[in-house]
Amino acid sequence: MVNRMVWNQMAYFGAGAIGVIPEELGRRGFTKAFIVTDPVLVEAGIVQRVLTLLDEAGFPYELYPDVVPNPTIQNVTDGVAAFAEAGADVLIAIGGGSPQDTCKAIGIITRNPEFADVRSLEGVAPTKHPSVPIIAIPTTAGTASETTINYVITDPERRRKFVCVDPHDIPVLAIVDAEMMADAPRALKVATGLDALTHAIEGYTTGAAWELSDMFHLKAIELIASSLRASVAGDPQAAEQMALAQYIAGMGYSNVGLGLVHAMAHPLGGFYAAPHGVANGILLAPVMAFNAQATGEKFRAIAQAFGVTDAAGMSIDRARTAAVDAVVHLIHELGNPTSLRDVGAKEEDLPALAQAAYDDVCRGGNPREVTVAEIEQLYASIY
Repeated sequence: MVNRMVWNQMAYFGAGAIGVIPEELGRRGFTKAFIVTDPVLVEAGIVQRVLTLLDEAGFPYELYPDVVPNPTIQNVTDGVAAFAEAGADVLIAIGGGSPQDTCKAIGIITRNPEFADVRSLEGVAPTKHPSVPIIAIPTTAGTASETTINYVITDPERRRKFVCVDPHDIPVLAIVDAEMMADAPRALKVATGLDALTHAIEGYTTGAAWELSDMFHLKAIELIASSLRASVAGDPQAAEQMALAQYIAGMGYSNVGLGLVHAMAHPLGGFYAAPHGVANGILLAPVMAFNAQATGEKFRAIAQAFGVTDAAGMSIDRARTAAVDAVVHLIHELGNPTSLRDVGAKEEDLPALAQAAYDDVCRGGNPREVTVAEIEQLYASIY
């Protein structure tokens, strides 16, 4: 069997890592940057930290601060037009998943204009040319979009989110600086942390997982289990661990895929604009319980990564239960919502949500086969 792994050309880690940006821009021969971000990060002064570095270096840039949560097709097309007008030759994404994903779509469409409708990028699109070079600077410890080949766009007209998978979109440079994440609100740290945990657990149990991806995912689970609580509480060392953990998870899942949690979370974003990490946190434990019998010994390893006492000596059924219980305990302790009502779901939408989840590209990676009816039952059980 042939397995492929795709990662960034280069990445920097650690407090103050953004300081390398001017040097890297010059070393790579770029002449003007187009910065993709959102208005909240601009207002909070987070983006200014990078702009100050560029100003001090005399490096030209143009700001596109209009990214919305769950970025839309219109968001992307507006960005493509603005990039063309800017005359820039490098993209800089500053933000969580929304700016990162928007930036990827802008870069891909600019170099592959036959996909300008955006919708045709869904799934594994046959693009021919690499994206405009992207420097990715995450401001949340969650999506790992800075090291993945995936991005997600919302289609409001059809009330759905769709996943795009393309090795051509991976940023050439990732800068993972926990100081850029420190000022995030507690609720955002919780949601993005649970997104990272979901990436690690789904990537570890997906059908395409193998030894190298397992190595990344298990380490990510261990780091998240030991540091997420403290990171949310404001501990800077724990924040560094979470920044690293989410990146490590991204190195794995980007290459082997995800599963039913993400497939079911995406429609909640498409229908109700539910924050992605919050939706994952609602769904993770129920879907783990649904998948448990199809995961071999992997839930035992998850329980061990969470520090469950005597997980190695338990029966496999007890170990599976212990893994799910550890996740449930963490989610309750962090205060993430636990029902679909909490994100505005409507009972009459459950059949449509189930069909959308079944059609989602992530569903194919689930370790257990699932029907539309079973997905609807899962939604109903946590409604």
